[in-house]
Amino acid sequence: MADTQVFRVMLRMQILPGKEKEFERVWYSVADVVGENPANVGQWLSRSAEEEGVYYIMSDWADEAGFRAFEGSDAHVEHRKKLHPYRSHGTMTTQHVVFDLGRERLEARR
Repeated sequence: MADTQVFRVMLRMQILPGKEKEFERVWYSVADVVGENPANVGQWLSRSAEEEGVYYIMSDWADEAGFRAFEGSDAHVEHRKKLHPYRSHGTMTTQHVVFDLGRERLEARR
């Protein structure tokens, strides 16, 4: 049983109708702002298979303190400004990862 200590952030964003492809392009173009932060260990953009215009942004962080430091940074404010024009609303959920079976299985194969 691995103790991953990963702090996960999930954003649910409702994108304005007709702006989905542009949102995807802009998200990808600014993703390095998050990815280059030393506390960030991964990020994903997913489109809902069930709800039109709904996207999920997942990011994993080494710990909550690292995420909170980024969340309050000027870099994050600038990042948000670039994505904000595409969304009508959104929510954020934070989580402590208990098990990461993919990582456990990968490590077991080594």
